[in-house]
Amino acid sequence: MFSKITSNIKVSVVPEYDSKNSYPSENRYVFKYNINIENEGDFDVKIMKRKWLIFDVGFGYTEITGDGVIGLTPEIPVGENFTYFSNVMLRSGVGNMSGKYLIKNMKTQETFEIDIPKFNLLSEVLSN
Repeated sequence: MFSKITSNIKVSVVPEYDSKNSYPSENRYVFKYNINIENEGDFDVKIMKRKWLIFDVGFGYTEITGDGVIGLTPEIPVGENFTYFSNVMLRSGVGNMSGKYLIKNMKTQETFEIDIPKFNLLSEVLSN
């Protein structure tokens, strides 16, 4: 597990190689990642946007941006958490991801960024 706390919001990530949907002979390595976002602050927050930086060894960086997460802009009350999973495909089978969420303070309506911790992606095929 990879975790980071920014502005009293804890983001934890558990990546997993998805061998069932991967095709190494076609340079297609799929990874699932589970994310848990915990509001340890003193005001409710809402996830407004996401920005990912994906590194694929031999192929470089790709930046992905968008509204919310998995089609939602969830509110997270004080002391609560929001969990979701998504996936990414790499061509090399080795890389990493990191990112940021744009969060809205529901009390003041101000926005701020929090970090998504950098996590490694390593296919089982290549680690044997």
